[in-house]
Amino acid sequence: MSNEQIQPRSLYYAQLKDRIGSEADNRNIILPVETEASSSPPVDVAQKLTKIAINPALTLVEFIDKASERNKIFIDKNQAKTIDAIGIDKVTTPIFAGAMSIKNGWLVRGNEIVTGNRQDVQWWNGSARPHGLKSSKAHITRFVPSRTGKGLTDDLEETTDLMKEGSVKVLEHNYGLWYDRRRDDHERIRRMDGDVWAPFYELPFARSGQDKAWDGLSKYDISKYNLWYWDRLKTFANLADQKGLVLIHENYFQHNIIEAGAHYADFPWRTANNINSTGFPEPVPYAGDKRIFMAEQFYDINDPVRKKLHKAYIYKCLENFNDNNGVIQLIGAEFTGPLHFVQFWLDTIKEWEKETGKNPIIGLSVTKDVQDAILADANRAAIVDLIDIRYWHYQEDGTAYAPQGGQNLAPRQHARLLKPKKTSFEQVYRAVAEYKTKFPTKVVIYSGDNYTSYGWAILMAGGSLSNISNANSNLLTAAATMKPVVSNGNKKQYVLENAGKAYLLYNASAEAFSLDLNKQSGSFTYQVQDTKNGTILKEGRVNAGSTIKIDKVGNGDEVIILKKI
Repeated sequence: MSNEQIQPRSLYYAQLKDRIGSEADNRNIILPVETEASSSPPVDVAQKLTKIAINPALTLVEFIDKASERNKIFIDKNQAKTIDAIGIDKVTTPIFAGAMSIKNGWLVRGNEIVTGNRQDVQWWNGSARPHGLKSSKAHITRFVPSRTGKGLTDDLEETTDLMKEGSVKVLEHNYGLWYDRRRDDHERIRRMDGDVWAPFYELPFARSGQDKAWDGLSKYDISKYNLWYWDRLKTFANLADQKGLVLIHENYFQHNIIEAGAHYADFPWRTANNINSTGFPEPVPYAGDKRIFMAEQFYDINDPVRKKLHKAYIYKCLENFNDNNGVIQLIGAEFTGPLHFVQFWLDTIKEWEKETGKNPIIGLSVTKDVQDAILADANRAAIVDLIDIRYWHYQEDGTAYAPQGGQNLAPRQHARLLKPKKTSFEQVYRAVAEYKTKFPTKVVIYSGDNYTSYGWAILMAGGSLSNISNANSNLLTAAATMKPVVSNGNKKQYVLENAGKAYLLYNASAEAFSLDLNKQSGSFTYQVQDTKNGTILKEGRVNAGSTIKIDKVGNGDEVIILKKI
């Protein structure tokens, strides 16, 4: 029936009429066919059609243009108000928390030391199904199309509100290990199509629209950036500045280039996955057809193509947050890389700072040998604002667990070989205090072995970002004016002081706390608090001009706050 007209002329309107009845006729807008196509019309019909044929047939464009005649839009405003009469809602200017900065060697917001629990982001796993959402953590750059909430695309307003009201004040972010969940099987096979599985962990780089990467989608262009990814990070940083939170931005993620071969299979820098001729070997030399050892090549900046890409990427990491104050820049998650790449990273940052006049907070989070080498280099040490003790620690017996950088092993691989022993309160204090003594103007944070258990040791040694609980604003503001000092020769008693004005004492011993105030004058109020729950155990007053003693009240560790009257 190729020469017949289809009936009904509109399947949509026919179905609509079946559903709502004759009311559908009023909505029916179809180009009309007002004449008939009979092969044997009566004479009068033939005459009529002959006269009609003088004029051209109505075209679809003309039919559309006459819409205003069929459905006139009522334009008499009557009592309707104009936009000038209604007015425009005033845009509310957000209220910002105190700016995060470095004062007296402390990381502060306003005048208060920054403290709180930290949380990192998921590296690769997850599910958009209900059973997979329960244990999900917040993640700035996770994306599930059309779905928002925990384990999905996080509502950043909601996430930051929860952080503001809760104990987690610091979010550590690194890009994902791979984009979609199919690689969760840890195989290295090339995907035959791009039928990816959510949730997606968006990556910093844009897709090129050209050819096919190992995951079945188009190859990356490492010289261009994923705007959604960077906008999400920027939005979080803006909200963090409003709500007094901190974003630790890990520039790189070493997990892609060491350990399991699957970590590298979909990695944007892999030669097979980008259009930038990164020059890494293909086929990939998987060790034992399973493991990957690409760190040395990745950190080699002698290749001019890779060096240019690294430099541009580091610039992007900095410029994305160039008007934020609550961001700490670290070189990369799990970084155990060589000294020369850290030097290159810092030199690039120095160039950017010189070009822009900006001074972001730059943290040195590397192995101890690399850390000490950088800090011994005056020019590069000047770029470092913050020292992060993360990949080494002093063990309980006082010896150092300190793997070397540039050995092409991940942190957990070093741990399997060297079998580190646990640390202690005294050794955490020692590690932080050593760096505070050498570099009193720099911030020191501790992210090493079991750091969440030693918040007070970190603080009493002069460390920032400790997770001390029950510390009120007055304590943190007072502590920001103090410096750590050696206390009484007793290893279990620690002092922070603003000499003659305020003191913060930590008593982990069973003895009374003795404090030398012989050179001071006036009177001080003091308050003894339980470190576990903040309960006030005792309050009193002492006079300066002698060595005072404040008796132990409870059985546990206590903190004593003295303020001059």
